[in-house]
Parts: sequence; C-alpha cells; structure tokens
Amino acid sequence: MRHGNKIKHLGRKSEHRKALLSNLASSLITHKHIITTTAKAKALRVFIEPLITKSKSNTTHSRRIVFSYLRDKDAVDTLFSDVAAKVATRPGGYTRIIKLEPRRGDAAEMALIELVDFSLTSGVSGDSAEAKSAAPKKRTRRGGAAKKQADTTSTADKPKVATKKTAAPKSSGGSNAPKIRQRKSGGA
Repeated sequence: MRHGNKIKHLGRKSEHRKALLSNLASSLITHKHIITTTAKAKALRVFIEPLITKSKSNTTHSRRIVFSYLRDKDAVDTLFSDVAAKVATRPGGYTRIIKLEPRRGDAAEMALIELVDFSLTSGVSGDSAEAKSAAPKKRTRRGGAAKKQADTTSTADKPKVATKKTAAPKSSGGSNAPKIRQRKSGGA
C-alpha cells in the first residue's frame, strides 16, 4: 500500500524524475501548452503550480527558488514577466489537463496540459463571434428546393418528346466483367 506517499514516481529514480519535471515545466512555460502522458501531466501540475504561485512575488529570493527547480533562465524570465502578469488575480488552478486519444504506438493515455490564461481550448469551442466568422460555411451536397424548382420550370417549358430506350449491348463471353446470375422466377 502507498500510505502517505503523495509523490508520483513515474518509474524513475529521483534525479531522473526531477530532471524530467524540470524540462516539462520549462517547456510548458515557454510554449504555454504541451502534449504528454496523463501520468506525467498530473505530476507536472503538482510540480509547477507552486512555482507559478511563487512567481507572483517578483523578488530576487523567489526568482532564485524558482530557478533552483527549473534550471532555465529563459523559462524563469518568461514565468516572472508574462505568466505572472496574467495569473496575478487568480487564486490557484493555473493549469488545465485535457485527455486526448491514446498514443498510437503503445496506447499510452495522452493528455494536453496548458496554462489556463493562455488557453487553446477557448478559441476551439467557438463561443466568440470572431471564431464563428473565421470558420468557413459548411456546404452540403444535397440539392436544395431552389434547384428542384428550377428543374421543374425548365422541363415545363419544353414539349415532351416520346423517346424509345435502347437496350445496352450484351457483352461477349470473353470480357473480364464479372458475371451476374439472373434469378429464376418461381413460376406463379
């Protein structure tokens, strides 16, 4: 049993796990969203949320603490400049995990983890008028009522001419066409 063990080990030793989470966090801060496995996304959420909270106070001490976890100057600068400004009023819950379809090679559960204030999913839902106007109109292949009315008016103007339908020529026995058997009627 795992009584009191809150950490997700991810099948790695502690040094490897810390390096993995540091790299994932740096990528998330830089790109604002990443696609990874569900287990790694859940572990990353626990890792990065306290760092984002720490970034709200822009002091030298908090920068040094965050740098000791991330080990990437560019990610720390982005976190304290861009991300901290957006999440200043948010009390917590800075990340969102969205489950995706399983990975093709090994069927691992995949997830998209993103920063909520830099969300990709808000534009996808189509709630805004800009998203609706940018989307192309859906076209159907069905003939509408206008087309049927045009056909009836054009045929009403023309006189009807009786035409004799000709039978299609029978194929010779040497063709490559598949042979279709005729069903014999029951004789009633």
